[in-house]
Amino acid sequence: MESRNMEEGNLIDQTSSWRKNSKRLWFQNVSNNLSHVLFSNKISLLFPAVPLAILADYYHFSRPWIFAFSLIGLAPLAERVSFLTEQIAYFTGPTVGGLLNATCGNATELIIAMFALYRNKIHLLKYSLLGSILSNMLLVLGSSLLCGGLANLKREQRYDRKQADVNSMLLLLGLLCHMLPLLFKYAPIGSFTFSSSLVLSRSSAIVMILAYLSYIFFQLKTHRKLFEEKENDEDEEDEHAVIGFWSAFTWLVVMTAIIALLSEYVVGTIEAASDSWGISISFISIILLPIVGNAAEHAGSVIFAYKNKLDICLGVCLGSATQISMFVVPLCVIVGWIVHVKMDLTFSILETGCLALTIIIVTFTLQDGTSHYLKGLILLLCYIVISACFFVQKSPLNHMFVVYRVITCNKITGDDWSDPAHRRLTVLFASVLSLSFV
Repeated sequence: MESRNMEEGNLIDQTSSWRKNSKRLWFQNVSNNLSHVLFSNKISLLFPAVPLAILADYYHFSRPWIFAFSLIGLAPLAERVSFLTEQIAYFTGPTVGGLLNATCGNATELIIAMFALYRNKIHLLKYSLLGSILSNMLLVLGSSLLCGGLANLKREQRYDRKQADVNSMLLLLGLLCHMLPLLFKYAPIGSFTFSSSLVLSRSSAIVMILAYLSYIFFQLKTHRKLFEEKENDEDEEDEHAVIGFWSAFTWLVVMTAIIALLSEYVVGTIEAASDSWGISISFISIILLPIVGNAAEHAGSVIFAYKNKLDICLGVCLGSATQISMFVVPLCVIVGWIVHVKMDLTFSILETGCLALTIIIVTFTLQDGTSHYLKGLILLLCYIVISACFFVQKSPLNHMFVVYRVITCNKITGDDWSDPAHRRLTVLFASVLSLSFV
């Protein structure tokens, strides 16, 4: 009887001890997740802006304050989404991980674009996506090459041109699809209508998505060594996941939901912020929003360039720009087609010219397979000039929408698009496009 009581007592002790250990392990796991997800990066200091934005909206603060808090709060969220997709990639393998990174790498830009499309703010959508492409190719790549060149003054920085050439070809194809509706609008032969531009844009969007899917298959299947060989050869550290798969997946869902909420605040309050601050919507959308959305790419790319890992750096910058140009933009056209929103690929002359010259400059910059700090400085100076251009453009969003309708619909204006000045513009853009392909 006594032995039985002793066994029961030992069993109770073991059960209580197991419960204490399980609680201790659970608290350790939670604290480990919180420390790695929320407190492992200096940009996490901006996280208080997230609850401030929610409280500002709940208590009906002025709309510029809501916009400012939302814009600041998106920066750490975008960086953490990139971190979480990397953690999941350790468990899913390179193929699924690559697709996940392709989907979530530009989650902020994609969510903002979808909310803008839902609210029928077409120009805000175009501005933000164009700004993301320019930011990745000039600001992120330029600052990376500048920092990498200064940190490796006594070493020659080299990279594999094959990866850069593939991305350049896709960007040039995207440029062709963006320029054709504009060239078609100014063509002296035939009459231009907005419906014909929509048909051309939707056809081009399908081609662009097919090209991007082919690129994903090319990158992850048939020619994976072309994109991974340098990375594997230069990898000096045995990296591993710091949090579990389901923890990373849960955090990813939560972060994406918060990004969606803040993106809705940004889209709904950007006009009020523009009027209050006296800054054009084009500058806010093309310059400020992409800087926030590309925070993760910017930080990671600079670190890789500092470590003289230019192949990974170029993969981050050009890969993100290619994804926006060849996937996100045409996806918005297709989604707009489905929900009966007239989203097309027609950008203004200023926007298309900036995009074309940016792709040409970056293509020429990367043609020799070597890098130094002067190349990065030139790209940064180009970005500063473009930023100044959109800063002095003071057209509000509602005025831009009216101008857009006037330009893209002959029935409203009755203008003759066969004017000699328009023909000269057509010849100019055709020459720029031909030069870029050469």
